[in-house]
Amino acid sequence: MAFANRLRSTLPLQVLVSKVLRSEPLSAAAQRAVVSPTLSQNNNKSDELSRNFNSISSENNKDKKVKLPLVLFGGYGKYASALYIAATKTNSLDKVESEILDFVHSIKNTPELSQFTKDPSVPAHSRVKAMEAISAQAEHSDITTNFLAVLAEHGGLNHVEGIAKKFVELTMAHKGIVEVNVTSVIPLPADEEKELKETMQEILGQGKTVKLQQKINPGILGGLVVEFQQKMVDMSIRTRARQMERYLRDPRHWGDLLV
Repeated sequence: MAFANRLRSTLPLQVLVSKVLRSEPLSAAAQRAVVSPTLSQNNNKSDELSRNFNSISSENNKDKKVKLPLVLFGGYGKYASALYIAATKTNSLDKVESEILDFVHSIKNTPELSQFTKDPSVPAHSRVKAMEAISAQAEHSDITTNFLAVLAEHGGLNHVEGIAKKFVELTMAHKGIVEVNVTSVIPLPADEEKELKETMQEILGQGKTVKLQQKINPGILGGLVVEFQQKMVDMSIRTRARQMERYLRDPRHWGDLLV
């Protein structure tokens, strides 16, 4: 990832975060007193995010109306929606998406940063300073810089991956991309994958692009489970076997099996 590579090629995250924390020493009592607020799926802080993002949008775009391509619920969805609106208003949707995904990748691959984002003893102002330093070094857009600062201030850095996933749902919907998850026992042969993709394209209609994601799960025994746009079509042998079992346990349905 570009962001991770830039950080590795300059100042290591461990040194950067440690430098920020050393500049803000805390007493043991203060550390015990600091408890970061958590961002639950039911937390509603999206209004504050919107205000922060709107404040850095250009004067010409501040009143620009943005229609969400999807309606998302829960704390993650509201944060992602606010981020999407701000990025769209400033015509920086692709850049913000890339920066957020790079940051998530860095958290996963940098133990020091991962620990820092989860540590409840770090006070809000230190978290904000660390994120501002990282954003400055990575040359983040104003939207991403402000987004990470707001998360840092409200103890939401450990939820950035969940928010990023929701944000990607919005950007994909904006581009007309529909992710179709297909679960099978073994990887689908190329011809079957092509046929399934063409079938899904017909179902979704013009203006949509199918993005097929394969998952392997021997537990379904055979067949397929297809999931898209919060819908699921279960054609697995496991499900059919369970249905058969229910029929066999109730003699009233035996006649249906013989038709």
